[in-house]
Parts: sequence; structure tokens; C-alpha cells
Amino acid sequence: MNCSKNPDFVLSGLSSDPDKQQLLFGLFLTLYLLSLLGNVLLLLAISADIRLHTPMYFFLSQLSLVDLCFTTTTAPKMLEALWTSNGSISFSQCLAQLYFFAVFADMDNLLLTAMAIDRYAAVCHPLHYPLLMTPCRCGLLVGGSWGVANSVSLVYALLLSQLSFYTNQEIPHFFCDSGPLFKLSCSNTRLNEDLMMVLTGLLGISPLLCIISSYAHIFHAVARVPSAQGKKKALATCSSHLSVVILFYSTVFATYLRPPSTPHASGELVAAVMYTLVTPTLNPYIYSLRNKDVKSSLKRVLGIESSWD
Repeated sequence: MNCSKNPDFVLSGLSSDPDKQQLLFGLFLTLYLLSLLGNVLLLLAISADIRLHTPMYFFLSQLSLVDLCFTTTTAPKMLEALWTSNGSISFSQCLAQLYFFAVFADMDNLLLTAMAIDRYAAVCHPLHYPLLMTPCRCGLLVGGSWGVANSVSLVYALLLSQLSFYTNQEIPHFFCDSGPLFKLSCSNTRLNEDLMMVLTGLLGISPLLCIISSYAHIFHAVARVPSAQGKKKALATCSSHLSVVILFYSTVFATYLRPPSTPHASGELVAAVMYTLVTPTLNPYIYSLRNKDVKSSLKRVLGIESSWD
């Protein structure tokens, strides 16, 4: 087989059965449209209602924006491959997709961490909350997250761009991910894999430890609240965020806490579909359906007077 620095690939991770392709196309198109609709409506609701111009909703609007970009990075190419049965993609397109995918995946991770810090400040230090979560500090948290995500993603892309790959190979995935690409490389990838594993582990585990620490303090503070109603009110502000955290990390870790060049099993493809398409689709509905302020704002945006409860 020939090796090349600029090969062409074929994405073949979902199904080659025409009947299954039609079914998957309809399912994933529906999920993608629901993701676009839910996140756009949530962004409109937050921007249109001055009562939602708070740190918590600022982070939530950033999460919706990132989720919009996240699904758009992979879904259109996946839908094209299912519709046309042609998953061909050039190496430059592959690298671009991997870079943007990594940026928005890392941003999801870091924004969930920022939201956990915000909830910690709100529950554990309510009297000092306005001083702790100022607009400047919130902006620094988000701006710093964008800087870290871009830097790490650029390293991912640079590590892969230095390798040579077998030409005209199939990638057993529905988007360009690092693991399948390492497997198709005809270069020595050991150092590249080790570096990427270290970066992925640090960027995955460190924010998770921060989230766990925040919720440990939150639950400890809630346990000291004397009334059951007070406990319920305190936990209600965290329940949506905690649901999203569990959904996100359970699917991401199933895929990425392993050596990048190990083969992809069908279960890992399902997990990849969950965090690239299902989770970003569910996020706005989890937050809107469980939040009276967001529901009220959405009803005004849509001109709906009936109750969502």
C-alpha cells in the first residue's frame, strides 16, 4: 500500500445496507433538526429576557452556542454519507473536522465545569455570589475556556498532520476521529498517541474532578439546610446541570479513555452518536422543560400562552 501525507479517506462507520441507511438518515436528520431548534430557541429565550441575564444563563447560552456548532461539525457530513452512500473525505477536510470537533467537545467539557463552579458559588456562598460571579469573571472563565480548547485542538491537528497514511482507506467511523486515523497511519504513532492520551486525560479528568469537588461541597451545604423545602429548592438549581454532566461524561469516557489506535467496536460508535448528536439535542430540552423562567421566556418568544407544566 502507498503512503501519503495528503490521502483521501472514506467514512464507513454506520451501515452499508441501503435500507438501514434510509432509516438512520431519517433518525439522525430528526435529531439534528431538533438540536438546531432547541438550542436556537434557548439562545433566543435567554437573550430576549433581561431576567435571564445572570451568570448561570450566560454559561447556558454559551453551552447552547457550542452545542449548535458541535452537532454541525459532524452531522451534515454524516447525513450526506447516508443519503448518497458516499463517505469520501479528503485529508484536509478530515483534519479540519477533527480540529473543530475537538474545540467544541473541549468547550462542552469546560463550560460544564464553569457551570458547576457557578452552582457551587450560588449554593455554598449565596451572600457573596454577586461578588464572586461578576460579569468580568464569567467572561474570563468563558474566554479562558475558548483559549484552552483552541490550543489543545490545534495540538491534536498538528500531531496528525505530521503523519503519513495509507491511501484510499476506510475510516470505521462516521466522522474523522483521532483513534481511527492513528490506526490507518503508516508512520510510528507511539509518541503522538501518548501525547494525545495525556492531553485528553488531563482535559477530561481535571474538569471532572472540579465538578465532583463542587458537588461534594454543594451536597454538604444542602445537608445542613434545616427544612426539606429549602433542600429541595437548593437542589433544584443543580438538577438540570447534573443530568447533563452524567449524560456527557458517561458517553465520552466510554470512547476516549483507551489507547487511540485500539479498534472501534459497535458499542463505541453508539456512544459516539450519543455525545455528538443525542446529548447536544437533549441539553436545551433538559434545561427548558425543568426551568420555569426559561419556559416563561420561551412562551413569550413563541407567543404561546398555554402552560408547559
